[in-house]
Amino acid sequence: MRKSLIALAALAAAGAASAQSSVTIWGVADVGYSHGSGSISSKNQVSNANTGSSQLGFKGIEDLGGGMFASFWYELGVNADNGTGQSGNASNQAQGAALANGLQGLMFNRRSTVSIGGNWGELRLGRDYSPSYWNLANYDPHGNLGVAAGQNYIGAGATIGSTLTGVRVSNSIQYIFNQPKNEYARGNTPNIGLNGNIAYYLGENNSGAGTSNDGKGFSARIGYNMDGLSVALGSGKTTYAAGDIKQGNIGASYEIGAHKIMAQYSSDKNGAIAGKGYLVGAALAVGGAGQVRLSYGAYKTDAAGTPTGKKMGLGYVHNLSKRTALYATYADLKNSGGLALGLNGSVTGANTSSNGFDFGVRTSW
Repeated sequence: MRKSLIALAALAAAGAASAQSSVTIWGVADVGYSHGSGSISSKNQVSNANTGSSQLGFKGIEDLGGGMFASFWYELGVNADNGTGQSGNASNQAQGAALANGLQGLMFNRRSTVSIGGNWGELRLGRDYSPSYWNLANYDPHGNLGVAAGQNYIGAGATIGSTLTGVRVSNSIQYIFNQPKNEYARGNTPNIGLNGNIAYYLGENNSGAGTSNDGKGFSARIGYNMDGLSVALGSGKTTYAAGDIKQGNIGASYEIGAHKIMAQYSSDKNGAIAGKGYLVGAALAVGGAGQVRLSYGAYKTDAAGTPTGKKMGLGYVHNLSKRTALYATYADLKNSGGLALGLNGSVTGANTSSNGFDFGVRTSW
């Protein structure tokens, strides 16, 4: 009888423990058809992640009591048009060709973290988004994706946004406050009031060499949300012997009913080259199920000739359900100062224009 009571008590305790923890699996698939036109060549392709980043994720959270929690998060990027894995880097520095091109197979390149948190905030360890990146995505009506992605991210020759630590950092220690439990540090998700996050990350090199500090840096974001207004300031720096990379930006948005207007400004440096840019845009609700997305932005550097890219973007997303949407996006890019950027894989000459479009379907679960 005593053994039966002990067994029942053990089962009850296990049931209580399991009720206080959960594991979630989710995914996003975004595949479309894209075209790019340039003065030298054009390109047509089946494309990926035009309005949503194709991904597969796993996360778990356990309630430790007293307002405390522990969690993990593994998230990998997928090129949904061909099934290959997306690229990443292990130490915030250049890696081998296979790792850099995503040819090693699937890897948790988007996020790989373990966290502990409570009413005081969250301490998050591992690979995650760089805090100073968030303003480029949160205050862009296109979410910094597809043919109309903001020029502040694309850059102008000496690009800042797409450098090794411009979006994500490995080997990081991050503190986050006033955010929902175990969620992204997005500018549009924090609770009302002051919010932010700060990260310190390592390149993990041996001492004694001139490059021993390569890949080491910090990144921070602080924001404020109240009554439809969201504003945030971001800053980051990564050390490299060849020249430090610095990223600074500010963004803001304001909601008017179901509509949102937004703007951002960036001031960056890549070694000896400095860059500045801006974006203004809007996301306008149409008919209950649709959204029109408008943007205009420019980015220039102080390299010889002042390379400058100016981009206009126009998109429409039609929600078939809460999880599935159809979309179409068009963008036009004008180059000057010797710049020769082409859209959607096209090739264009210096100081010429390029345009392109995406249309497709995005679904999530």
